[in-house]
Amino acid sequence: MLKAASLKLLFENTIFLSTTSSLFTAQLLKMLVFLLTNRRRKLREAIETAIWRTGGMPSSHSAVVCSLTASVAFVEGIASNLFVFSFWFTLVVLRDALGVRRAAGLQAKALNNLGRQTADKAGVDFHAVKEIQGHSPLEVVVGCFLGVFIAAGFALL
Repeated sequence: MLKAASLKLLFENTIFLSTTSSLFTAQLLKMLVFLLTNRRRKLREAIETAIWRTGGMPSSHSAVVCSLTASVAFVEGIASNLFVFSFWFTLVVLRDALGVRRAAGLQAKALNNLGRQTADKAGVDFHAVKEIQGHSPLEVVVGCFLGVFIAAGFALL
């Protein structure tokens, strides 16, 4: 059972605070960017973007893992096993955000276009597959900088 003292220590932990703040900040910025670039959209869509839609500027995945790695570097040092683990974990997540998820989304989009065209010509129903949005390189880089800056803020201020 969690004790109140353990919970208090968690919420005083620099690494936890940094990564959590990075997540919420990235999601808030993502919602604001969505609202500014999609003026005709509804607030509900912006909230959905902030809560569970994938993709968008900045990448919250990138912000969280870069904040995690930077925080571990500040707290534990770069010679620690935890830093080595978080560093490689971060590279895997960044690669996934840039490559795998983005490629899967682009393939799904191409399949949906082909399916719609075929369905229109053949006169049959077509059910689109979900188009998972990965991130552009700029979205990932901005997320990384955001995470590192937030980690530095927690560690140095």
